Amino acid sequence: MTKTISVSVVIAYLLGILALIAQMGYALLFGSLLPSNEYNLLVESILIAGAGGVLYCLRGVYLNYCVRKNWDSDWMVWYLIRPVASLICGGVSFLFLKAGLLVLEAKKETDATNLGFFALAFIAGLNVDKFIMKIEELAKATWGIEKSRSAGENDNH
Repeated sequence: MTKTISVSVVIAYLLGILALIAQMGYALLFGSLLPSNEYNLLVESILIAGAGGVLYCLRGVYLNYCVRKNWDSDWMVWYLIRPVASLICGGVSFLFLKAGLLVLEAKKETDATNLGFFALAFIAGLNVDKFIMKIEELAKATWGIEKSRSAGENDNH
């Protein structure tokens, strides 16, 4: 597959994912996505993390194709899977905040918004590797679970 075709496929895929995220966000906002509002914050966190992941991938495309001129089609799988990993991390960030394992502020405000959930979800989606390392650090400190041997530091995209 030529460089131009592989870049075009990746860009179309990423923009398609972003359009799907926007469409689901719109449906969620106007109440037609879920039958009840009980899981809205979870779904919103997942969608925002997905947007962060797509942003990270789009940045990788223009940096590697346009700026550095070192596009490698071997990374296509990464570009296809990375947004999915971001969506999952958004759900995980919600779970850890909701369970109280991650704390955003020292005291709970009575009129606090969900912006903290959204900010953490976006960061988790934007930087999957660092988020997973942080969760692994938390798991080791809390439950004594050893860190996994995931790539993390060798990620150039």
